[in-house]
Amino acid sequence: MKKNMGSVDKIIRLTIVVIVGLLNYTGVISGTLAIVLLIVSGVLLLTSLISICPLYLPFGIRTCALKDKQ
Repeated sequence: MKKNMGSVDKIIRLTIVVIVGLLNYTGVISGTLAIVLLIVSGVLLLTSLISICPLYLPFGIRTCALKDKQ
């Protein structure tokens, strides 16, 4: 699969992961909300690491720069 996530998209996702992790660690969020947000954070982390967002594929969205073919 071709990568469809740019650097800014990755940074935003990783920032969200860190914030949710800190909120869970400090006890600001707990219970079912914490579990759901941690699962979503795990998905965001995984997609950031592999640079592919499956939700972007059906819509043809690409946040990364296209390389010119010469």
